[in-house]
Amino acid sequence: MLQVALSQFRTHSRRFIAVGLAVMLAVAFLATTLMVGASTQASLGASLGESYNKADLIATPGPGNGSGPSGFSQAAVDAVAADPAVSAVYAQQTAYAYIGVNGQEIFGKVRNLAPAALEPASLESGSLPAAANQVAVDRTTADRYRLSAGQALVVATGDQRTTVSLTVSGILRASNDPFASATAQLVALSPTVGTLTANSGPDAGPAGAEGLQLVLAPGTDAAAAQASLAGVLSAAGAADPTVRTAQEEVTSQVAAMTGGQDQLTVVLLIFAAVALVVAALVVSNTFAVLVAQRTRELALLRCLGAGRRQVRNSVLLEALVVGVVASLLGVLAGTGLMAGLIGWASSQPNSTFATLAVPPSAIISGLVVGILLTLAAALVPARAATAVAPLAALRPADDASLRNTKGRVRLVLGIAALLAGVPLLVWGALEVQLVPAFGGGLLSFLGVLLSSSLFIPALVSLVGKLAAAAGVPGKLAALNAVRNPGRTSVTAAALLIGVTLVTMMMTGAATSRIAFDKALAQNYPVDMAVTAPGAGAFGGPAATQPPGAAAGFTETQLAAVGGLPGVESAAALPAVGSADLDGYPSEILALPAGQAAAILRDAGLVLEPGKIYLPEGSTPGTVTVTGTAGTANLSAVVLETRNMPPLVSTETAQQLGTPTVGQAVWLRLADPAGGTLSGDDVRTVQQQVAEALAVPESAVSGAAIERLTFNQVIDVLLLVVTALLGVAVLIALIGVANTLSLSVLERTRENSLLRALGLTKGQLRGMLALEAVLVAAVAAIMGTVLGVAYGWLGAMSALGGVVDVSPAIPWLQLLGVLAVAIIAGLLASVVPARRAARLSPVAGLATT
Repeated sequence: MLQVALSQFRTHSRRFIAVGLAVMLAVAFLATTLMVGASTQASLGASLGESYNKADLIATPGPGNGSGPSGFSQAAVDAVAADPAVSAVYAQQTAYAYIGVNGQEIFGKVRNLAPAALEPASLESGSLPAAANQVAVDRTTADRYRLSAGQALVVATGDQRTTVSLTVSGILRASNDPFASATAQLVALSPTVGTLTANSGPDAGPAGAEGLQLVLAPGTDAAAAQASLAGVLSAAGAADPTVRTAQEEVTSQVAAMTGGQDQLTVVLLIFAAVALVVAALVVSNTFAVLVAQRTRELALLRCLGAGRRQVRNSVLLEALVVGVVASLLGVLAGTGLMAGLIGWASSQPNSTFATLAVPPSAIISGLVVGILLTLAAALVPARAATAVAPLAALRPADDASLRNTKGRVRLVLGIAALLAGVPLLVWGALEVQLVPAFGGGLLSFLGVLLSSSLFIPALVSLVGKLAAAAGVPGKLAALNAVRNPGRTSVTAAALLIGVTLVTMMMTGAATSRIAFDKALAQNYPVDMAVTAPGAGAFGGPAATQPPGAAAGFTETQLAAVGGLPGVESAAALPAVGSADLDGYPSEILALPAGQAAAILRDAGLVLEPGKIYLPEGSTPGTVTVTGTAGTANLSAVVLETRNMPPLVSTETAQQLGTPTVGQAVWLRLADPAGGTLSGDDVRTVQQQVAEALAVPESAVSGAAIERLTFNQVIDVLLLVVTALLGVAVLIALIGVANTLSLSVLERTRENSLLRALGLTKGQLRGMLALEAVLVAAVAAIMGTVLGVAYGWLGAMSALGGVVDVSPAIPWLQLLGVLAVAIIAGLLASVVPARRAARLSPVAGLATT
């Protein structure tokens, strides 16, 4: 039987190429999924975790640890440094300050220089600070404000009480950290930063370290060091310190952005499970067609004396060889695909931090799963072929239908899976339970596949009536679906799987994107705000407002700002009165109700008369507002954001008297054509607005920077979906081509008989093309409907607890998938149809 198995590779190589390609793509899909997960984590580490990418452990203080204003005390730092498990310590301090440069005032962050083993910044030119009067500046800030080594800067604390004169010693490479993209980044020695962070008052002193970065001694176990160092910090007076690895710190930051839930890891695990299921279905369908073609051949071997075990072992040996070779090629293909995707991503300006990671689990899992899937896919049809008597197997196969036991069993199992899976999927979506929703989706989809042979041929036959206009080829194409329902169902199943997965990811990504955008709009409704003298960032108290702002804003200035590139709309907000809110006097701003939709990102925020809109955490009820002409009692509406001052409509404010003109200006920024704003774009607009309104750059604040930061992180997460989508599209296209090609090869004798009966070459090609289009169209429409439902419910189950999820259907993309699927079905029939047409009827009838 070994010789029989080896002879199959020589005589039927085309069949093994087809099934090998299916296995290779399935393994590539699985391996790529695992690589996407690892690469996403590595990319997040290279962006979010860039500031501690050289550290083994990160220690952060708990609240109220009694070490001054915040952070770890010097005693805690010394205790950790003295621990034998630690070889290097960086006690990080940060000061936010106003920086005077070339006649302009900008807002930036000053960080203390780390030891060489832990310093995350890379020097481009000049030198790192070596004296208390030196500072290094990031490349983006240096280019924007024309800075170079040797220039002088004046750095002042937020309250303007402390001023330090510094000299630029060097220029640092621009940071990939999205939280650092919108402000100037400076690095100085610890004494300089300590001066900028010192408290005011009789107990003045430097603030504690806001965090510790640690390098462990060689051979130290990280897990054991985490527990022991947490104890060392606690013994030194730090209350509730947290010690994490660098990767755990990145995961914690991502979780903090998603409502405290580590959705990233969960979603990646679900995608890996989806990849495994899809791989199993695609390989099983393709191999089932291959072995079904050989049912008569295997039965003939049994008639000649081969035992059941010998036949079964022969098929499994073939599957083993195909599985090993195809799995190796699949892992290589997946690695190459990910390298190409990451290479492209890293070449884009806003994602240079994209990092390729190939974990051993991706290679090992790909090889093991590919081989086992191939063996399992070959075992089921091989056992089916040897389970019946040899002479019975030589007769035509009895396809599953309601007239036989096989069809009834499939129908019962399919309906049972649907009845169990659909309610579980819906419940998981409504209750925001991702794992039950995934299980329900898997069960329901298996139910659809089990029942497919009972309704797909009927649907194809129904749609096939449209092909009757094509004459004989169209009628034959429609009849083929009814005459051999098993073959039609297997062919459609490959495309159904691919289209369902693709549309699910498209719908899920679109729904998630809109949900995140809505959440960001609610939390950051104002893109940019400019304050007048005597006002805070949103028109409130000016405790931290730097001097030098102009005395109010004129209509000319407002028009100039509204015409700037990158500004979509602008509005002047007067101060119309004050109110006592939760024990503190607060200034009330007014915005015309008609301008709210043009200025505010939150489309649900509609300014109504008689109401005052308060930031999150305010006390609801009635608020008494005092203006120049008297008082008014307004009904309070508490918003879901803290990034909004007390606000009323100008119509409501009319009863309070004459407002103060030009107290604040709010701006809505316009996204550039074909993309989104980058950090550099925001800083450019900030600089131009400051110049147009004659205010220091530090007086221009708002949420555009925060929105940008979160959008960058969200885009990294959606990169997972994009990468998987590309692989899924490839599997969908090649999967249908494989099954259709095998189907045509199976019918070589049948097609030759039609030719002998008078069917022309053109009619034969047209028949096969129409049949492929009919099957592809039905599978694509079904897959689109299922994918939209799964994508929406999946997004609800994954994100419903974090944001408000509303269904979003990317119609243009879905229409593109339908078109591609139908074209793929047509193209899949071209090569085998040409081969069938070129083969003479006599040679075709002689084919075994």
